[in-house]
Amino acid sequence: MIDDLPVGLRARRPADEDHLRVLAVLDAWWGGLKGAAGATERALLLPRLYFQHFTTSSFLVEDGDGEVVAFLVGFLSQTEPETAYVHFVGVDPALHGQGVGRSLYRAFFALARSHGRRYVHCITSPENTASRAFHTRLGFTPSAVKPDYDGPGLDRVAFAIDLSAAPGAAL
Repeated sequence: MIDDLPVGLRARRPADEDHLRVLAVLDAWWGGLKGAAGATERALLLPRLYFQHFTTSSFLVEDGDGEVVAFLVGFLSQTEPETAYVHFVGVDPALHGQGVGRSLYRAFFALARSHGRRYVHCITSPENTASRAFHTRLGFTPSAVKPDYDGPGLDRVAFAIDLSAAPGAAL
């Protein structure tokens, strides 16, 4: 499924029973970003429905002990036939810099292309500087901060990438 993960890691499609396992790692992985409000916000962004209805366009990575070490929840836009969307992605901080996030995106880009999608979009909070830097390194173009994008006080930075761009773009 994803053939360029570090040794000892394996990817599969997430399932309904993975929902609570993923929620359980969010606070630790995000280092308490935005405090209790941030923890609630992250949990609300990942309702069970993503683990029921978007499994064929999402990935879960486990280590040799079956522990969740990374995930990507994405989908193909129903409204924009040339667009796919990465809704939420996370990688255990112990694995940062080892190519796990890049591998997840590479797999999602391949899936998007196989369904005729040209663009991939995603968002992050302005405070998540690591996410902003990561997406920029991947070749995404960031927007200016969009105030109240997800509701009052929930500002976001939107990202887009054109998968048909010059060779080497989009990984």
